[in-house]
Amino acid sequence: MTDENGAVAVLAAHGITVQFNVPATTGAPARTVVAVEGLDLSVGRGETLAIVGESGSGKSATALALTGLLPPNAVVTRGEVGLMGERITNLPESAMRRIWGNRVGLIFQDPMSALNPVLTIGEQIQEAILAHRPMSRAAARAQAEALLAQVKLPDPAHRLDDYPHQLSGGMRQRVMIAIAISNHPDVLIADEPTTALDATVQMEILSLLKDIQAKSGMAIVLITHDLGVVARWADRVVVMYGGRKMEEGATASLLLNPSHPYTRALIAARPSRRPATGRRHRLSEIATTGFAPLSPASRTEPVS
Repeated sequence: MTDENGAVAVLAAHGITVQFNVPATTGAPARTVVAVEGLDLSVGRGETLAIVGESGSGKSATALALTGLLPPNAVVTRGEVGLMGERITNLPESAMRRIWGNRVGLIFQDPMSALNPVLTIGEQIQEAILAHRPMSRAAARAQAEALLAQVKLPDPAHRLDDYPHQLSGGMRQRVMIAIAISNHPDVLIADEPTTALDATVQMEILSLLKDIQAKSGMAIVLITHDLGVVARWADRVVVMYGGRKMEEGATASLLLNPSHPYTRALIAARPSRRPATGRRHRLSEIATTGFAPLSPASRTEPVS
């Protein structure tokens, strides 16, 4: 699979549609829900692609579809996902296990629930390493310590024996990054990686990811609702609404000159700083009526 410029994309999706099968409940029959419909996107080496939209827009379902981690009641009904030109859509779990944590790194928004509370930090990083690389436990522990140093966790040698509850939220997220990059992935998918963190720690985490990306060349897919994060850290943006892509383009041009009315509404709804005098302006509301995607001819062009 290729990107918009004809080069082989690190990760690409072409026309993927994700359907959830919702079982019957008291007073409600079984039904199907289309969470993502006909989505195209790609990300290249060393590039950060942001996927933005409101809650329920299909961002996280897209991330799960890209990684083959959809729950049992969901399936990719159409389209395909490719990793470095190889089709990975609906591969058996045994094949995907060779990809998860190896060629594709994952960071989730809640590191406390993503980390195992009964295993030490060192054990969890070693487990990720040993799942894909044959080496002794001593060598894996040394590698785990080096990874904690790389993500700038203080006193990494002693932190290996700590449990997740002994670390702050920012420190736990650094551990998640260490696990995600432990096998030098081609692409890192980060689903709201800084949601639960304060602004200072958020900046540190995103700076760390950019630094690792600059050194390794890995691609990053950043899923977020925060346009401030997008403006500062993403190269390109995909805007989603109702499971469909509304608009895509280079970050600066899309945010400064959005073509789609939903993108304009999303930007207008962003909180602004309180004026030096007077009251802060009331936030704009986004209309609840449906939005249609832009035609290809009117969509913002991505960076070449």
